[in-house]
Amino acid sequence: MIILGAGPAGLVLGNLLLRGGVDCVVLERADREHVQQRTRAGYLAPETVRILERNGLAEGLRARGREHGVCEFRTEDGRFRLDYRTLGRGEPHTVYPQHELVSDLLAQFIDAGGRIRFGAEAVTVAEADGPDPSVTVREGDGRPGRWRGRYVAACDGRHGAGRRSLPPGAVRRHHRDHGVSWLGLLAEAPPSLDAVGYAIHPRGFAGHMARSTGITRYYLQCERDTAACDAWSDARIWDELDLRMRAAEYGPLLRGRIVRRGVVHLESDVLEPLRHGSLFLVGDAAGLISPSAAKGANLAVLEAEILARALIDALVRGDTVPLAGYSERCLAHIWRAQDFSHWMIGLLHTAAPGPEAASFFQEGLRRSRIAALRGSRTQQDWFAENYVGI
Repeated sequence: MIILGAGPAGLVLGNLLLRGGVDCVVLERADREHVQQRTRAGYLAPETVRILERNGLAEGLRARGREHGVCEFRTEDGRFRLDYRTLGRGEPHTVYPQHELVSDLLAQFIDAGGRIRFGAEAVTVAEADGPDPSVTVREGDGRPGRWRGRYVAACDGRHGAGRRSLPPGAVRRHHRDHGVSWLGLLAEAPPSLDAVGYAIHPRGFAGHMARSTGITRYYLQCERDTAACDAWSDARIWDELDLRMRAAEYGPLLRGRIVRRGVVHLESDVLEPLRHGSLFLVGDAAGLISPSAAKGANLAVLEAEILARALIDALVRGDTVPLAGYSERCLAHIWRAQDFSHWMIGLLHTAAPGPEAASFFQEGLRRSRIAALRGSRTQQDWFAENYVGI
């Protein structure tokens, strides 16, 4: 079994296959230090925590993760808070930075005898429609290489070799550009709220998400011009965050050095089916989801467990029925997550300039959603269930 990519999906899959008696190798284009320092998602859904626990992969999470269950909305009509861990199914998120989770999974994989090749960039997947697919790689020194296995799992993202190697017509791609961009920021600053903060402002959305006691993730809706956003000084960014989060009314943000920034275009896509012969798509390779509802890494872990169980059934027990149903099972979860993510985008962003009637209609929908979320217990329960669910 060949696994492309050493993110959460690839490492969960690798750990589960090893424990199930399936030989595998992970091919990762970056070096180990880079893999363990990639700072991305940090909010784990309850089902993700359960997956890690039932497979013996949650030791670090349980030691250092923190439960979180409150979000705060700041709008033109004031602010309100939702204690979502008391709503819906009564479940919280667990805050655990992705780079720490990846470090845990990587250490367990290597300690169990797992093979991983760092600095090995997968270039193409060949003969995926046959019984003996191969992966061509470019090693760190530029030398070519080739690996063969019974199956290949593409856990290498939307731009990885797995997607690139799909022949025309093998899958259908459903794509949506939401027309919104965020400037994603990582600041060496303590959290300013004891909640996830969502601020809706005429100048654009702003978001606040704690990562640790000294690190906070912020988002600012911005123009698509990446160079222009890179030119913003730290002071300008903090001033804009203060304005949009209405610091004059609710208290100033705790400032610090901005250590990372990058523009995120809110796009979504889904590939169907998630399999081409012996090649399986997992995580972002299977479907890209906007960060508006923190579903990406959680979906990746869920898909990895589903695929691992199906592969063990096929390769160890000779039962290929679960493997045949992999795509259908995962797509049911993916489309539900896409639906909620799309709803969140409409909730958090004011209508873009456009025809007056269309803008008024979109703005009316947004205000109605906010009003229902503020005042309806039924709507709050629905929000909580979908907010933490995958």
